[in-house]
Amino acid sequence: MGIRNYLIGGVSGAGKTTVCNELQRRGYHAIHGDRELAYQGDPETGTPTDDFKPEHHIWHVDKVKALVDNQDEAVTFFCGGSRNYPKFIDLFDGVFVLEVDLETCLRRIDERVALDPTDWGGRPEEREICARLHQTKEGVPKNGIIIDATVPIAHVVDEILHQIEANERQ
Repeated sequence: MGIRNYLIGGVSGAGKTTVCNELQRRGYHAIHGDRELAYQGDPETGTPTDDFKPEHHIWHVDKVKALVDNQDEAVTFFCGGSRNYPKFIDLFDGVFVLEVDLETCLRRIDERVALDPTDWGGRPEEREICARLHQTKEGVPKNGIIIDATVPIAHVVDEILHQIEANERQ
């Protein structure tokens, strides 16, 4: 959807949804990947699966490609996590990885589960998975620009936009 396209990733509780909301509030075209592109499927083949596992949280590759090919917007941000990101990461002009400490991650998950008890991370086994994924960084792009997401959301988004502007000047 954008002439320039950026992926914003990170572990559960890092702030991907909140960053997406703030970008939209500021007038940017931002896609909630976990809501608009995600499904449960095999990360290699894309074949849908019935069982819910973090490693099966993937995005529709064809939809990502179609959105990137559509250049109606100057900039589009794709916010969320996907275990099959290696299948489409090369389509992006840049990748940002939101980073938080485990305490912040679990606190944020608690806050969203308090609003919606069915949200991911509310059950003890899901919290254990969140803690493991936070430690291992499984499913998070390795070569992204690290953004400290423990600071207020306005600063997080300002830093992402600053990084993009700095890159464009080079």
